[in-house]
Amino acid sequence: MNDKKDIIYLTSQEIIEFNILALNLIQTKKADKSEVLSYRKIQDIVTGCQQEKGDIYDKAVYLLKNTIKKHAFASGNRRTAFIITKHFLLLNEIVLNIKDEPEYAKIMTGIRENYYADNEIKNWIKYGQIREFKRS
Repeated sequence: MNDKKDIIYLTSQEIIEFNILALNLIQTKKADKSEVLSYRKIQDIVTGCQQEKGDIYDKAVYLLKNTIKKHAFASGNRRTAFIITKHFLLLNEIVLNIKDEPEYAKIMTGIRENYYADNEIKNWIKYGQIREFKRS
């Protein structure tokens, strides 16, 4: 793995392009449309990821969680978050151990709803294991 100074980060434009890709590849609703609601929020996600303390996995947690929660796009925020987190890790020679399974959409909902602590999300990214999401 690269040292902290060598970490490759995504740009705002790349994140926007991944939103377009996510909506074209994984359309769940006819109303899905690629539209940026806030360029500022996207830049905040990029900057926050760069400034996040910790290792590459902590930065991946930040990227995933904040892309979901900041809701910078009209559609596909969770799909985009998953794709950019995977790409971020691959750029940095790390394999994401989460399988591309539809049931993991529930986990993404749990992240949006603060069901999971950051260490649980980190464990999921690192090892592909996380407790089931259940609404109270």
